[in-house]
Amino acid sequence: MPKFLLSLFFICASTFMWAQDSQQEKLEQRKAQIQQEIRDNEKMLQSVKKQEKSAVNVYMIQANKIKLKEKLIHTTERQDKLLSNDMYINQVKVNKLKKELTILKDDYAKMILKSYKSRSEQSRAMFILSSESFLQAYKRAQYLKQYTTFRKNQGLEIQSKSAELLDFNNKLDGQRKVKKKIIAENEKERVTLEVEKKEQQKLVNSLKKDKNKIIADTRSKQQESKRIDKQIDRLIREAIAEANRKAALEKAKENPGSTASTAPVSSSKIALTPEGKILAADFKANRGKLPWPVEKGFISLEYGDQPHPLYPSLTVHNSGVEITTESGANARAVFEGEVSSIMVLSPINRAVMIQHGDYFTVYQNLSQVFVNKGDKVNIKQSIGKVRTSGDTGKTVIKFLILQNTSNNNPEGWLQNK
Repeated sequence: MPKFLLSLFFICASTFMWAQDSQQEKLEQRKAQIQQEIRDNEKMLQSVKKQEKSAVNVYMIQANKIKLKEKLIHTTERQDKLLSNDMYINQVKVNKLKKELTILKDDYAKMILKSYKSRSEQSRAMFILSSESFLQAYKRAQYLKQYTTFRKNQGLEIQSKSAELLDFNNKLDGQRKVKKKIIAENEKERVTLEVEKKEQQKLVNSLKKDKNKIIADTRSKQQESKRIDKQIDRLIREAIAEANRKAALEKAKENPGSTASTAPVSSSKIALTPEGKILAADFKANRGKLPWPVEKGFISLEYGDQPHPLYPSLTVHNSGVEITTESGANARAVFEGEVSSIMVLSPINRAVMIQHGDYFTVYQNLSQVFVNKGDKVNIKQSIGKVRTSGDTGKTVIKFLILQNTSNNNPEGWLQNK
Protein backbone atom coordinates (compact mmCIF):
# COMPACT_ATOMS: atom_id res chain seq x y z
CA MET A 1 0.00 0.00 0.00
CA PRO A 2 2.79 2.56 0.80
CA LYS A 3 4.36 1.80 -2.61
CA PHE A 4 1.02 2.49 -4.31
CA LEU A 5 0.64 5.82 -2.49
CA LEU A 6 4.23 6.75 -3.38
CA SER A 7 3.60 5.94 -7.05
CA LEU A 8 0.39 7.97 -6.97
CA PHE A 9 2.29 10.91 -5.47
CA PHE A 10 4.87 10.86 -8.24
CA ILE A 11 2.23 10.58 -10.97
CA CYS A 12 0.52 13.66 -9.51
CA ALA A 13 3.89 15.41 -9.16
CA SER A 14 4.74 14.70 -12.81
CA THR A 15 1.38 16.10 -13.94
CA PHE A 16 1.93 19.16 -11.76
CA MET A 17 5.41 19.65 -13.24
CA TRP A 18 4.02 19.50 -16.77
CA ALA A 19 1.50 22.20 -15.80
CA GLN A 20 4.37 24.19 -14.22
CA ASP A 21 6.38 24.02 -17.47
CA SER A 22 3.34 25.22 -19.42
CA GLN A 23 2.86 28.13 -16.99
CA GLN A 24 6.56 29.00 -17.16
CA GLU A 25 6.33 29.16 -20.97
CA LYS A 26 3.28 31.43 -20.80
CA LEU A 27 4.96 33.70 -18.25
CA GLU A 28 8.10 33.90 -20.41
CA GLN A 29 5.94 34.91 -23.40
CA ARG A 30 4.09 37.48 -21.27
CA LYS A 31 7.41 38.86 -19.99
CA ALA A 32 8.72 39.26 -23.55
CA GLN A 33 5.46 41.00 -24.49
CA ILE A 34 5.73 43.45 -21.57
CA GLN A 35 9.39 44.15 -22.41
CA GLN A 36 8.38 44.96 -26.00
CA GLU A 37 5.62 47.28 -24.71
CA ILE A 38 8.18 49.04 -22.51
CA ARG A 39 10.45 49.55 -25.55
CA ASP A 40 7.52 50.89 -27.61
CA ASN A 41 6.54 53.14 -24.71
CA GLU A 42 10.11 54.47 -24.44
CA LYS A 43 10.07 55.38 -28.17
CA MET A 44 6.83 57.32 -27.71
CA LEU A 45 8.22 59.02 -24.60
CA GLN A 46 11.38 60.14 -26.41
CA SER A 47 9.29 61.36 -29.37
CA VAL A 48 7.08 63.52 -27.11
CA LYS A 49 10.09 64.81 -25.14
CA LYS A 50 11.81 65.91 -28.38
CA GLN A 51 8.74 67.90 -29.42
CA GLU A 52 8.49 69.46 -25.93
CA LYS A 53 4.79 70.13 -26.47
CA SER A 54 3.30 69.15 -23.11
CA ALA A 55 4.77 68.02 -19.81
CA VAL A 56 1.39 66.43 -19.01
CA ASN A 57 1.78 64.09 -21.98
CA VAL A 58 5.28 63.15 -20.84
CA TYR A 59 3.80 62.43 -17.40
CA MET A 60 1.06 60.18 -18.87
CA ILE A 61 3.49 58.13 -20.98
CA GLN A 62 5.96 57.90 -18.10
CA ALA A 63 3.17 56.73 -15.78
CA ASN A 64 2.34 53.92 -18.20
CA LYS A 65 6.01 52.96 -18.36
CA ILE A 66 6.09 52.67 -14.55
CA LYS A 67 2.95 50.51 -14.66
CA LEU A 68 4.56 48.23 -17.25
CA LYS A 69 7.73 47.94 -15.15
CA GLU A 70 5.61 46.90 -12.15
CA LYS A 71 3.86 44.29 -14.31
CA LEU A 72 7.23 42.98 -15.48
CA ILE A 73 8.49 42.65 -11.89
CA HIS A 74 5.28 40.86 -10.87
CA THR A 75 5.58 38.45 -13.83
CA THR A 76 9.21 37.72 -12.99
CA GLU A 77 8.27 37.05 -9.35
CA ARG A 78 5.66 34.54 -10.51
CA GLN A 79 8.31 32.88 -12.68
CA ASP A 80 10.64 32.64 -9.68
CA LYS A 81 7.91 31.08 -7.52
CA LEU A 82 7.01 28.49 -10.17
CA LEU A 83 10.67 27.65 -10.68
CA SER A 84 11.16 27.18 -6.93
CA ASN A 85 8.20 24.77 -6.83
CA ASP A 86 9.58 22.87 -9.80
CA MET A 87 13.03 22.67 -8.21
CA TYR A 88 11.53 21.34 -4.96
CA ILE A 89 9.74 18.53 -6.85
CA ASN A 90 12.92 17.70 -8.78
CA GLN A 91 14.90 17.59 -5.52
CA VAL A 92 12.32 15.19 -4.04
CA LYS A 93 12.76 12.98 -7.11
CA VAL A 94 16.56 13.12 -6.77
CA ASN A 95 16.35 12.07 -3.11
CA LYS A 96 13.98 9.20 -4.00
CA LEU A 97 16.25 8.01 -6.82
CA LYS A 98 19.30 8.08 -4.53
CA LYS A 99 17.50 5.87 -1.97
CA GLU A 100 16.31 3.47 -4.67
CA LEU A 101 19.82 3.24 -6.13
CA THR A 102 21.34 2.52 -2.72
CA ILE A 103 18.86 -0.33 -2.13
CA LEU A 104 19.33 -1.69 -5.66
CA LYS A 105 23.12 -1.63 -5.41
CA ASP A 106 23.08 -3.35 -1.98
CA ASP A 107 20.76 -6.09 -3.26
CA TYR A 108 22.79 -6.48 -6.42
CA ALA A 109 26.04 -6.77 -4.46
CA LYS A 110 24.54 -9.49 -2.22
CA MET A 111 23.23 -11.35 -5.23
CA ILE A 112 26.59 -11.20 -7.03
CA LEU A 113 28.34 -12.49 -3.88
CA LYS A 114 25.86 -15.34 -3.58
CA SER A 115 26.27 -16.14 -7.29
CA TYR A 116 30.06 -16.13 -6.90
CA LYS A 117 29.91 -18.65 -4.08
CA SER A 118 27.67 -20.96 -6.10
CA ARG A 119 29.28 -20.24 -9.48
CA SER A 120 30.23 -23.85 -10.23
CA GLU A 121 28.31 -25.36 -13.14
CA GLN A 122 28.58 -28.70 -11.30
CA SER A 123 26.70 -27.34 -8.28
CA ARG A 124 23.98 -26.01 -10.60
CA ALA A 125 23.73 -29.38 -12.30
CA MET A 126 23.66 -31.16 -8.95
CA PHE A 127 20.93 -28.76 -7.78
CA ILE A 128 18.76 -29.89 -10.71
CA LEU A 129 19.77 -33.61 -10.67
CA SER A 130 19.09 -33.94 -6.94
CA SER A 131 15.41 -33.25 -7.59
CA GLU A 132 12.96 -35.87 -6.35
CA SER A 133 10.87 -35.70 -9.51
CA PHE A 134 10.94 -34.45 -13.09
CA LEU A 135 8.49 -31.66 -12.18
CA GLN A 136 10.75 -30.49 -9.36
CA ALA A 137 13.76 -30.60 -11.70
CA TYR A 138 11.87 -28.50 -14.28
CA LYS A 139 10.88 -25.97 -11.64
CA ARG A 140 14.49 -25.73 -10.38
CA ALA A 141 15.76 -25.18 -13.94
CA GLN A 142 13.12 -22.42 -14.42
CA TYR A 143 14.14 -20.87 -11.11
CA LEU A 144 17.79 -20.69 -12.19
CA LYS A 145 16.77 -19.15 -15.51
CA GLN A 146 14.53 -16.58 -13.80
CA TYR A 147 17.28 -15.82 -11.28
CA THR A 148 19.76 -15.09 -14.09
CA THR A 149 17.21 -12.86 -15.88
CA PHE A 150 16.37 -11.05 -12.64
CA ARG A 151 20.06 -10.36 -11.98
CA LYS A 152 20.49 -8.99 -15.51
CA ASN A 153 17.35 -6.80 -15.17
CA GLN A 154 18.58 -5.46 -11.84
CA GLY A 155 21.82 -4.42 -13.47
CA LEU A 156 19.92 -2.66 -16.25
CA GLU A 157 17.64 -0.94 -13.71
CA ILE A 158 20.68 0.36 -11.83
CA GLN A 159 22.02 1.81 -15.12
CA SER A 160 18.64 3.37 -15.91
CA LYS A 161 18.23 4.88 -12.42
CA SER A 162 21.80 6.23 -12.53
CA ALA A 163 21.11 7.92 -15.90
CA GLU A 164 17.81 9.32 -14.58
CA LEU A 165 19.54 10.66 -11.47
CA LEU A 166 22.21 12.33 -13.62
CA ASP A 167 19.49 13.88 -15.79
CA PHE A 168 17.62 15.31 -12.78
CA ASN A 169 20.85 16.66 -11.27
CA ASN A 170 21.67 18.40 -14.58
CA LYS A 171 18.14 19.79 -14.72
CA LEU A 172 18.46 21.14 -11.18
CA ASP A 173 21.79 22.78 -12.04
CA GLY A 174 20.16 24.44 -15.05
CA GLN A 175 17.21 25.62 -12.93
CA ARG A 176 19.55 27.11 -10.32
CA LYS A 177 21.26 29.13 -13.06
CA VAL A 178 17.88 30.32 -14.45
CA LYS A 179 16.71 31.26 -10.94
CA LYS A 180 19.90 33.24 -10.36
CA LYS A 181 19.34 35.08 -13.67
CA ILE A 182 15.68 35.82 -12.81
CA ILE A 183 16.65 37.25 -9.40
CA ALA A 184 19.31 39.46 -11.06
CA GLU A 185 16.81 40.68 -13.70
CA ASN A 186 14.23 41.48 -11.03
CA GLU A 187 16.74 43.43 -8.96
CA LYS A 188 17.79 45.42 -12.04
CA GLU A 189 14.14 46.23 -12.88
CA ARG A 190 13.49 47.35 -9.29
CA VAL A 191 16.44 49.77 -9.47
CA THR A 192 15.27 51.26 -12.80
CA LEU A 193 11.70 51.46 -11.43
CA GLU A 194 12.89 53.60 -8.52
CA VAL A 195 14.72 55.89 -10.97
CA GLU A 196 11.53 56.20 -13.08
CA LYS A 197 9.47 57.08 -9.99
CA LYS A 198 11.94 59.78 -8.95
CA GLU A 199 11.83 61.30 -12.45
CA GLN A 200 8.04 61.16 -12.30
CA GLN A 201 7.99 63.02 -8.98
CA LYS A 202 10.28 65.73 -10.37
CA LEU A 203 7.88 66.17 -13.29
CA VAL A 204 4.89 66.40 -10.94
CA ASN A 205 6.65 69.12 -8.93
CA SER A 206 7.43 71.10 -12.09
CA LEU A 207 3.79 70.90 -13.20
CA LYS A 208 2.35 72.39 -10.02
CA LYS A 209 2.87 75.94 -11.29
CA ASP A 210 0.74 75.16 -14.38
CA LYS A 211 -2.20 73.83 -12.33
CA ASN A 212 -4.78 76.44 -13.41
CA LYS A 213 -3.92 76.10 -17.10
CA ILE A 214 -4.04 72.28 -16.96
CA ILE A 215 -7.42 72.29 -15.19
CA ALA A 216 -8.84 74.81 -17.71
CA ASP A 217 -7.57 72.71 -20.65
CA THR A 218 -9.02 69.55 -19.13
CA ARG A 219 -12.47 71.12 -18.63
CA SER A 220 -12.43 72.46 -22.19
CA LYS A 221 -11.61 69.00 -23.55
CA GLN A 222 -14.36 67.46 -21.41
CA GLN A 223 -16.94 69.85 -22.91
CA GLU A 224 -15.73 68.97 -26.42
CA SER A 225 -15.95 65.27 -25.55
CA LYS A 226 -19.57 65.65 -24.35
CA ARG A 227 -20.48 67.43 -27.60
CA ILE A 228 -19.01 64.58 -29.66
CA ASP A 229 -20.74 61.95 -27.48
CA LYS A 230 -24.10 63.66 -28.16
CA GLN A 231 -23.35 63.66 -31.89
CA ILE A 232 -22.51 59.93 -31.78
CA ASP A 233 -25.68 59.18 -29.81
CA ARG A 234 -27.76 61.10 -32.39
CA LEU A 235 -26.18 59.26 -35.32
CA ILE A 236 -26.68 55.86 -33.68
CA ARG A 237 -30.33 56.66 -32.95
CA GLU A 238 -30.79 57.73 -36.55
CA ALA A 239 -29.17 54.50 -37.78
CA ILE A 240 -31.39 52.41 -35.45
CA ALA A 241 -34.56 54.27 -36.49
CA GLU A 242 -33.70 53.90 -40.20
CA ALA A 243 -33.00 50.17 -39.82
CA ASN A 244 -36.23 49.69 -37.88
CA ARG A 245 -38.24 51.64 -40.52
CA LYS A 246 -36.85 49.38 -43.26
CA ALA A 247 -37.66 46.28 -41.18
CA ALA A 248 -41.24 47.54 -40.61
CA LEU A 249 -41.75 48.20 -44.35
CA GLU A 250 -40.45 44.72 -45.24
CA LYS A 251 -42.85 43.21 -42.71
CA ALA A 252 -45.73 45.26 -44.13
CA LYS A 253 -44.94 43.97 -47.67
CA GLU A 254 -44.99 40.40 -46.41
CA ASN A 255 -48.26 41.01 -44.48
CA PRO A 256 -50.36 43.57 -46.43
CA GLY A 257 -53.06 43.73 -43.73
CA SER A 258 -50.53 44.44 -40.98
CA THR A 259 -50.40 47.76 -39.11
CA ALA A 260 -46.63 47.41 -38.54
CA SER A 261 -45.82 50.24 -40.98
CA THR A 262 -47.81 52.75 -38.89
CA ALA A 263 -46.41 51.60 -35.50
CA PRO A 264 -43.95 53.92 -33.68
CA VAL A 265 -40.34 53.29 -34.73
CA SER A 266 -37.85 52.77 -31.86
CA SER A 267 -34.62 54.77 -31.99
CA SER A 268 -33.02 53.15 -28.93
CA LYS A 269 -33.09 49.44 -29.79
CA ILE A 270 -32.55 47.93 -33.21
CA ALA A 271 -34.81 45.20 -34.56
CA LEU A 272 -32.24 42.73 -35.83
CA THR A 273 -32.54 40.75 -39.04
CA PRO A 274 -31.55 37.04 -38.88
CA GLU A 275 -28.12 37.99 -40.33
CA GLY A 276 -27.82 40.84 -37.81
CA LYS A 277 -28.56 38.45 -34.93
CA ILE A 278 -25.77 36.11 -36.05
CA LEU A 279 -23.28 39.00 -36.38
CA ALA A 280 -24.23 40.42 -32.95
CA ALA A 281 -23.91 36.97 -31.36
CA ASP A 282 -20.46 36.49 -32.97
CA PHE A 283 -19.36 39.92 -31.74
CA LYS A 284 -20.58 39.16 -28.20
CA ALA A 285 -18.88 35.72 -28.23
CA ASN A 286 -15.55 37.49 -28.87
CA ARG A 287 -15.70 39.61 -25.71
CA GLY A 288 -12.17 39.76 -24.29
CA LYS A 289 -10.70 38.51 -27.60
CA LEU A 290 -11.10 41.52 -29.92
CA PRO A 291 -7.85 42.89 -31.42
CA TRP A 292 -6.83 46.42 -30.49
CA PRO A 293 -7.94 49.25 -32.83
CA VAL A 294 -4.22 50.05 -33.36
CA GLU A 295 -1.31 47.64 -33.69
CA LYS A 296 0.77 49.21 -30.89
CA GLY A 297 -0.12 51.41 -27.96
CA PHE A 298 -1.38 51.61 -24.39
CA ILE A 299 -4.51 52.87 -22.68
CA SER A 300 -3.67 56.40 -21.53
CA LEU A 301 -7.20 57.23 -20.34
CA GLU A 302 -9.55 54.54 -19.06
CA TYR A 303 -13.32 54.25 -19.38
CA GLY A 304 -15.80 56.03 -17.07
CA ASP A 305 -15.40 58.62 -14.33
CA GLN A 306 -11.93 58.85 -12.82
CA PRO A 307 -9.71 61.37 -11.03
CA HIS A 308 -7.31 63.43 -13.11
CA PRO A 309 -3.83 61.77 -12.95
CA LEU A 310 -2.25 64.97 -11.55
CA TYR A 311 -5.15 66.59 -9.69
CA PRO A 312 -7.39 63.94 -8.01
CA SER A 313 -10.04 66.51 -7.04
CA LEU A 314 -10.80 67.03 -10.77
CA THR A 315 -13.05 64.27 -12.21
CA VAL A 316 -12.55 63.22 -15.81
CA HIS A 317 -15.29 61.37 -17.75
CA ASN A 318 -14.52 59.12 -20.71
CA SER A 319 -17.18 57.34 -22.79
CA GLY A 320 -14.57 54.97 -24.25
CA VAL A 321 -10.85 54.46 -23.88
CA GLU A 322 -8.03 56.64 -25.20
CA ILE A 323 -5.09 54.70 -26.62
CA THR A 324 -1.76 56.42 -27.16
CA THR A 325 0.04 54.98 -30.17
CA GLU A 326 3.00 55.84 -32.41
CA SER A 327 3.00 58.59 -35.02
CA GLY A 328 1.62 57.49 -38.40
CA ALA A 329 -0.37 54.57 -36.92
CA ASN A 330 -3.43 53.25 -38.75
CA ALA A 331 -6.77 52.62 -37.06
CA ARG A 332 -8.20 49.16 -37.77
CA ALA A 333 -11.61 47.53 -37.39
CA VAL A 334 -11.81 45.25 -34.35
CA PHE A 335 -14.48 43.05 -35.99
CA GLU A 336 -16.25 42.56 -39.29
CA GLY A 337 -19.23 44.83 -39.91
CA GLU A 338 -20.65 47.68 -42.00
CA VAL A 339 -19.58 51.33 -41.91
CA SER A 340 -22.71 53.11 -40.70
CA SER A 341 -21.32 56.64 -40.50
CA ILE A 342 -18.31 58.87 -41.25
CA MET A 343 -18.24 61.86 -38.87
CA VAL A 344 -16.39 65.14 -39.44
CA LEU A 345 -15.80 66.37 -35.89
CA SER A 346 -13.59 69.28 -37.00
CA PRO A 347 -11.63 70.19 -40.16
CA ILE A 348 -8.76 67.97 -38.92
CA ASN A 349 -10.63 65.39 -36.85
CA ARG A 350 -12.80 62.59 -38.26
CA ALA A 351 -14.44 59.47 -36.82
CA VAL A 352 -15.70 56.18 -38.25
CA MET A 353 -18.65 54.23 -36.83
CA ILE A 354 -19.03 50.52 -37.70
CA GLN A 355 -22.15 48.45 -37.02
CA HIS A 356 -21.95 44.81 -35.88
CA GLY A 357 -25.60 43.73 -35.47
CA ASP A 358 -26.87 45.76 -32.51
CA TYR A 359 -23.29 46.66 -31.49
CA PHE A 360 -21.41 49.75 -32.70
CA THR A 361 -17.68 50.52 -32.57
CA VAL A 362 -16.46 54.11 -32.95
CA TYR A 363 -12.93 55.20 -33.91
CA GLN A 364 -12.28 58.90 -33.16
CA ASN A 365 -9.42 61.30 -33.84
CA LEU A 366 -8.56 60.26 -37.38
CA SER A 367 -6.76 62.59 -39.80
CA GLN A 368 -7.66 60.42 -42.81
CA VAL A 369 -10.45 57.93 -43.50
CA PHE A 370 -9.96 54.99 -45.90
CA VAL A 371 -13.60 53.73 -45.99
CA ASN A 372 -17.02 55.03 -47.01
CA LYS A 373 -20.49 54.75 -45.51
CA GLY A 374 -22.03 51.38 -46.40
CA ASP A 375 -18.66 49.61 -46.89
CA LYS A 376 -18.31 46.09 -45.52
CA VAL A 377 -15.12 45.80 -43.47
CA ASN A 378 -13.14 42.84 -42.19
CA ILE A 379 -11.40 42.33 -38.86
CA LYS A 380 -8.07 44.27 -38.61
CA GLN A 381 -8.82 46.14 -41.86
CA SER A 382 -7.26 49.64 -41.90
CA ILE A 383 -10.04 52.23 -41.80
CA GLY A 384 -8.05 55.44 -41.33
CA LYS A 385 -4.93 57.16 -40.01
CA VAL A 386 -4.74 58.27 -36.37
CA ARG A 387 -4.16 62.01 -36.01
CA THR A 388 -1.06 63.38 -34.26
CA SER A 389 -1.95 66.53 -32.32
CA GLY A 390 0.01 69.62 -33.30
CA ASP A 391 -0.48 71.02 -29.77
CA THR A 392 0.64 68.05 -27.73
CA GLY A 393 2.65 65.88 -30.15
CA LYS A 394 0.58 62.87 -29.04
CA THR A 395 -1.00 60.32 -31.38
CA VAL A 396 -4.18 59.16 -29.65
CA ILE A 397 -7.22 57.23 -30.83
CA LYS A 398 -10.44 57.28 -28.84
CA PHE A 399 -12.28 53.98 -29.12
CA LEU A 400 -15.90 53.29 -28.10
CA ILE A 401 -18.12 50.21 -27.99
CA LEU A 402 -21.89 50.57 -27.67
CA GLN A 403 -24.78 48.13 -27.67
CA ASN A 404 -27.59 50.11 -29.26
CA THR A 405 -27.19 53.44 -27.38
CA SER A 406 -25.56 52.03 -24.21
CA ASN A 407 -21.82 52.52 -23.75
CA ASN A 408 -19.65 49.53 -22.79
CA ASN A 409 -16.17 49.53 -21.28
CA PRO A 410 -13.96 48.65 -24.30
CA GLU A 411 -11.13 47.42 -22.06
CA GLY A 412 -13.20 44.34 -21.15
CA TRP A 413 -13.72 43.54 -24.83
CA LEU A 414 -10.13 43.86 -26.03
CA GLN A 415 -7.67 41.00 -25.71
CA ASN A 416 -4.93 41.31 -23.10
CA LYS A 417 -1.70 42.72 -24.47
